[in-house]
Amino acid sequence: MLWTGNLKSLLPQALRRIIRCNRLSISNTSGMAEGYKQANVVILHKSLADDFERFCHANKGPLPLLYRSQPGDWKCPSLSSDSDIRTDCLQYRLYEHGTFTRSLKSLKEYAEQLKDMVTFYLGCSFSFEKAQKNAGIKSIPVRNVEQKCNVSMYKTSVPCYSVSTFCCNLVVTMRPIPANKLEAAVLATSELEESHGAPVHIGNPGLLGIQDLSKPDYGDPVHLHPGDIPVFWACGVTGIEAIINCRSPLAFTHSPGCMFITDLKNNEAAVGSSREVPQVHCISQDPLHYSIVSAEAAQKINTLESLIGIDPGDRGIIHLQHQEELLKSCLSISHAQSVLITTGFPTHFTYEPPEENDGPPGAFAIAAMLQALEKDVAIVTDQRAMSLNRKIMAEAVQLGILKRPIPLLSYQKESTDSALMFLCENGNCGRPRFDHLIAIERAGMAADGNYYNARKVNIKHLVDPIDDLFLAAKTIPGVATTGVGDGGNELGMGKVKDAVKKYIKNGDVIACDVEADFTIVAGVSNWGGYAIACALYILSTCEIHDRYLRKAVGFPQLSKKMVWLSALPSVTKEEKFLKALVQHGVRSGKTASLEMEVDGLPFYNTHSLMIEKLL
Repeated sequence: MLWTGNLKSLLPQALRRIIRCNRLSISNTSGMAEGYKQANVVILHKSLADDFERFCHANKGPLPLLYRSQPGDWKCPSLSSDSDIRTDCLQYRLYEHGTFTRSLKSLKEYAEQLKDMVTFYLGCSFSFEKAQKNAGIKSIPVRNVEQKCNVSMYKTSVPCYSVSTFCCNLVVTMRPIPANKLEAAVLATSELEESHGAPVHIGNPGLLGIQDLSKPDYGDPVHLHPGDIPVFWACGVTGIEAIINCRSPLAFTHSPGCMFITDLKNNEAAVGSSREVPQVHCISQDPLHYSIVSAEAAQKINTLESLIGIDPGDRGIIHLQHQEELLKSCLSISHAQSVLITTGFPTHFTYEPPEENDGPPGAFAIAAMLQALEKDVAIVTDQRAMSLNRKIMAEAVQLGILKRPIPLLSYQKESTDSALMFLCENGNCGRPRFDHLIAIERAGMAADGNYYNARKVNIKHLVDPIDDLFLAAKTIPGVATTGVGDGGNELGMGKVKDAVKKYIKNGDVIACDVEADFTIVAGVSNWGGYAIACALYILSTCEIHDRYLRKAVGFPQLSKKMVWLSALPSVTKEEKFLKALVQHGVRSGKTASLEMEVDGLPFYNTHSLMIEKLL
């Protein structure tokens, strides 16, 4: 006789007995024994057990180890008082030499082989469904339970950390979450590390290598409601993929969605050691992409933004500033693998060289941090300034600002598709060379197609059309842009052009018309560059953000902290670099800000000291 009662309210012990007697006709255990932990199961030969345990510890997000049995032991006393792993899962899978050969309701026919096999019990996301429902006034719907189906599970293109013969890509579950409840969902799950913890991705599935949400690799399709965002958690089915790739002669697992139900209540489960509160920020609309950061790290970066926003020249830049632009820009840069930087404002058009010294120091500060973070970075500049920039780069390397030279590029418009050909392999928008473009104190094109300095002097003859790259980037999914400026006539400031025209002297003429996705407005543009470098350091040392970046596989990157620290901007580095620029004929363009003093120190250096103190 099949059981037809309320499975949610049954105690785990009773539910296991019903499963053991094969009296359930359901296809998965989602929503069963609500409030109790469920577990993925992997059973393999004892000769592989130590390596698999190391594999679990190296990939704690998808494979949080709850218990490892002794060879031939059917029980797990720390998880349940009365259980038999041979019978207490709803359904099992048999793998022979990595091939799935059949499903089983019981493993008793393999009792002899099981004597030499070890069982691993791994945390499951079904365990946090109750936590989502109980998320205070922002109770989060569990769509797969609502739709009476299994959760969707997908193979990704994200490689796990390999150990011996165990290697595979991450598997994730997807749960649709209303956009206004994303942060509540992250908060509800972030501390439940034994149930996979916080999400590893929020937004477009293509960024994980998932092509079609309607075709899960395991489980059932779960339909999104209007306003839902796909949210992905690491999944214990990653263990099944590891078993397949290991090709062991004999192995057993639970059937995906048919978990082992423990006696351990969710509120008795171990939680993470971090007390940091996560925040969720949208960093891209095309493709849709959210990032996660701790509230503490976000506050530090917002404080940096306030520091650099002081207006030493009293030019009215406060009216151009948007809150959290620095944070969102740096979150986007943090996710990028390849960054292109441009700088150069030929303010001194009657001199040779015409460049000012605001821009290059900030640009190289950003480049130094990107190098330390092991990202690809290049600089694009005017053809006429290539020789000067090579000399500046050599100085940056000699002074220890850069570890090594970085590619120096120039751009010329030769045809209508020149920008796409520059930014993408063979002009293919699906294969961009850069994920993020940064312009810092770079002359920006005005509405009339000309380039102006602050005094309304047209300097177009000195400026190559690098703006085209930022315009083309708007058409390439996944490529973001940041503009750093201090007067509104810099590349990227088109986002605030209405305010520039209203509040900045000569703004109606000089305002840049080209928008960046993120606009960082500083009292001196170099400060914006220093702030980006410092903010990237803050993000890299944030445990919550680090975990999200590496998709909860592998190990934390904090062992590289000293390398990142050495790449930070400093007063000493800044002073040496500015002197080097003077030796190459580069003049100041911000004399007012440089000549002011605070407590006997130049205002410029005082700000650098304030940033150092903050870090």
